[in-house]
Amino acid sequence: MALLKAYNLALGYDGKKVLSNLNFTVETGDFVSVIGENGSGKTTLIKGILGLIGKTEGSIEFSDGLAQNNIGYLGQKTNISRDFPASVEEIVMSGFLNSKLSGLFYSKAQRQDALRLMERTGIIHLRKASFSQLSGGQQQRVLLCRALCATSKLILLDEPITGLDPIASSEFYTLLKELNNEGVTVIMVTHDVTSAIRLSSHILYLGKNTSFFGNTHEYLHSNVGRGILIEGCPCDSCSHNKKGGRENA
Repeated sequence: MALLKAYNLALGYDGKKVLSNLNFTVETGDFVSVIGENGSGKTTLIKGILGLIGKTEGSIEFSDGLAQNNIGYLGQKTNISRDFPASVEEIVMSGFLNSKLSGLFYSKAQRQDALRLMERTGIIHLRKASFSQLSGGQQQRVLLCRALCATSKLILLDEPITGLDPIASSEFYTLLKELNNEGVTVIMVTHDVTSAIRLSSHILYLGKNTSFFGNTHEYLHSNVGRGILIEGCPCDSCSHNKKGGRENA
């Protein structure tokens, strides 16, 4: 079932379009990687989905019970300072703030959900630790867990492995794919094209003069994806079945 549909979407700032004539559909269980040129509007699209900037043309429609206030989000620059003096548990619990109906306290069900998600993301042993004392990879898991507290349907991630070492990046991607396999729909902005193709069901490519949306196989055989060499293309004898590739397509 479709969670999100964009029709002839245009987004921009101060009357200037950054994206235009964008059409795509995200189904429940999809893993969509948003890739493309610098300045092509990848982060702008995420802001548009979240309602942080207005549409200049077209529409974004939500269905299957999804609304903007229950989308999980992990941005390039979190609004939590990396040296913020709060515990892991406090930061994770803050993911419920948009869904709190009244009062100053979290419900028992929310606390139980937070514990379950901390266990699932491998940070339960850190729940009382100070966020500022964690490694970059641990901090990113905490912020992912916070995003999951906001939703069971869709999470948006904007360059989630920036600043992480290769091991932490690999572990984060593995966790993200496991969550997707368990039913969480993912939209991720990334410059890591090789990992995007390996992880994703669909690719949304944004260029300054063109865009593309389709499944990973279709992307690899499109005009914008044809030059990429990657291991694991669905074609048995395809020239894409090689390691390497353009990392900044």
